[in-house]
Amino acid sequence: MSLFVFATACDQNEMSTAVSEKPTDKILPKALVSDISIAPFMEIERGGIRLGLDPVSGDFFYNTMRGDIFRIYRNQDSLYDEKIYTVEDHGIESLQGMHFQDSSIFLVGNKFYNDNRATKGIVIRGKLDAEHTYVWDTLAITELYGKPKTLYSHEFNGIAMGPDKNYIYVNSGARTDHGEVQDNDGLYPGLRESNLTACVFKLPADGKDIVLKDDMDYLKKNGYLFADGVRNAYDLDFSPSGHLFAVSNSSDYDHPEDMFWLREGHHYGFPWRMGDTDNPQQYPDWDPDPEKDPFINPAAYAYANKYFKNDPDFPKKPKELTITAPVMNYGPDANFYRDVESGEVLDGDESGKPVGTFTSHRSPLGLFFDQDSTLSSPFKGDGFVLSYSFGENSPLMRPISSLGGDLIHMKLEYKPEMDNYIVHCYRIVDGFRNPTDALIIANTVYVIETGGMIWKITLPTDINL
Repeated sequence: MSLFVFATACDQNEMSTAVSEKPTDKILPKALVSDISIAPFMEIERGGIRLGLDPVSGDFFYNTMRGDIFRIYRNQDSLYDEKIYTVEDHGIESLQGMHFQDSSIFLVGNKFYNDNRATKGIVIRGKLDAEHTYVWDTLAITELYGKPKTLYSHEFNGIAMGPDKNYIYVNSGARTDHGEVQDNDGLYPGLRESNLTACVFKLPADGKDIVLKDDMDYLKKNGYLFADGVRNAYDLDFSPSGHLFAVSNSSDYDHPEDMFWLREGHHYGFPWRMGDTDNPQQYPDWDPDPEKDPFINPAAYAYANKYFKNDPDFPKKPKELTITAPVMNYGPDANFYRDVESGEVLDGDESGKPVGTFTSHRSPLGLFFDQDSTLSSPFKGDGFVLSYSFGENSPLMRPISSLGGDLIHMKLEYKPEMDNYIVHCYRIVDGFRNPTDALIIANTVYVIETGGMIWKITLPTDINL
């Protein structure tokens, strides 16, 4: 899988980890706290991005963005994987999401048209037949919309199943970095975002051939639009309390990376706000010069391609729009940020300022929760998230922090006065190379890396498993 393809999840700035990694580097994951053990689980095909457990067979599955689905056969003597489905079977050319539920598998991604200049988001459902083979049908597909000629075609990717199993929640990422015009060499004059992008859809799990129209009134009237203004919630998951959370990658500007408590009908700020920080391109007097605005890194793809610009036609934020804030991070980890007033990089622990939510350019992925409170204290019932980027090797993240490539323990707390959550973050494992997804089974976490590795992390538990 090419690094360019994975830009739909992490953008160019985060991909630099893989670009700059030396072949001789051999940094292995290591625990940062006691009572955690780490071991290699198995080597797999390069390019794997999602990892799932089939509850029927008990086997693991993983997929690549090019549409290949592999099954991992587990027995007492050995582990081996086998490619069992390709794009020719399910029809998704950019396969970015996968979820198992009972005897069904849900696949999320995109199909491309007009010589890769247009696209449709699609959700495919596979149901096991008597021969234990998946029979595919289309749950939902969007109308055609313009594909940008950039790294920022984030497309359909993240998926979560509601606790009642009646609905699935699907992320449709932004087609821009920060709301700039992306007209694909003039093919789509003036196009920034579509009604079908930068949002999260709510779809009936038993739906069939649903057409998601590029029409905001239609999407709202039919109950398909769940949340809006979300740049790219590549991972979503429900907490044990039944609340839907999402982690989102921000732009090439030094915005913090978001985590949201997603609620129906709420708007989360994109393109006017990311990571609790305004998007300056909305202001007519903004001068996008790195010498004047320290939030612009000259190494940024968006800067090199002049996507940061004085933009008097940038859409005005509607006066009646209420933006729901991200979950604010009170540290002690993943809370470095660039100060709006001074432009300096600060540690939230030292400044006393919460960050919304994670250190800039971390690219949070692999969100999951201890759903059944299997883990012992201090992890019981809590959330966890991976960071794809490793700051030391990332040109955009390095000025903010040299950390990353880690597993974060998140202790969430609801604050009634805010009608929102806050979070305390703790780094518990680091040394991953481009981790993209995680799967928890009881007290064991499996982490998949794009380089062709799955790691097994054992967390402490008081339960006799």
